[in-house]
Amino acid sequence: MIRFSTDDIPPEDRFDQWREVRGKSLFGVTIELPPDRRHTFKGSFRAQAVGGAVASEMQASAYRVSRTTADIARIAGHSLCISHQVKGPGMLDTGGGRMQAVRNGDIVICHSDLPYAGVPDSSDDFHYQMLKIPVDHELMLGQPAHDLFATRYMDETAFSRPFRALFNALNAEQGKLIDPIRDVTHMARLAMMARGRLSPGMPEVRAALRSGLCYAAQEIMTQRKHQQKLTPAAVALALGISLRQLHVVFESAELTFSRTLALMRVEEAKRLLLEFPALPVIQVAYACGFDSLATFYRVFNGTYGMSPGDARDAHFRG
Repeated sequence: MIRFSTDDIPPEDRFDQWREVRGKSLFGVTIELPPDRRHTFKGSFRAQAVGGAVASEMQASAYRVSRTTADIARIAGHSLCISHQVKGPGMLDTGGGRMQAVRNGDIVICHSDLPYAGVPDSSDDFHYQMLKIPVDHELMLGQPAHDLFATRYMDETAFSRPFRALFNALNAEQGKLIDPIRDVTHMARLAMMARGRLSPGMPEVRAALRSGLCYAAQEIMTQRKHQQKLTPAAVALALGISLRQLHVVFESAELTFSRTLALMRVEEAKRLLLEFPALPVIQVAYACGFDSLATFYRVFNGTYGMSPGDARDAHFRG
């Protein structure tokens, strides 16, 4: 994990340090900011290796950024890049008359070693996530990626939810991945499909979509785990797939739908037990979606090897 921010740098040195040490040497980009705005500049960055790729996240004051031919010659990436503009819209210019608006929430897919220039719409801070996947002939199923200029991914109803769910899982700072290497492979193939290089009907792409749907299902389950009547049918309906398809999706995961949901609930229950020691165990159980105290005790003991009360006592004794 790489993590840094400008907080410990004197204000007058923050932008120059970010531009020279971070921008040129680490990011491989050229950064520009008017002198009168440099004294208020701030930024933070983190990056972590995941399944052979690098997931990164940046939040900083707005600035102009470009990747020039000189930047590419100095630091070549040889990677497929999938980026998410969480906040901070602007204009993206990839040359040759290719100019497009990038809005909050947009995803852009490109090869790392093609030039671009980005201009923010305002001086507000921006928030940006990126997954950088080394290009590999087998990973790309023989299709070229070196000519993929930065282009905004156009959301499609059938694919956008699994695509974004898989991206979110790979970029989560404390995420729980089913199989990091396989998930990165699936992400690369979904990105290549989104750019028209791979067909949605290919077996490898269908497998990637199932992986994305599994993470999309888990996102729904995380949001609604407190509902005692949360069923596979309800999650399938929310995803727009059949109940049979949902069970097929979970076949590639380590745990079934029911076990995954139970684990989410019991982890939340343990958190509440330790954060709120005066909260009665029965209240915790029902608040986390369990429909009976007996079921809660059975699942909790099976997961942690002790009762909820013993877990609470052990925490506060320690």
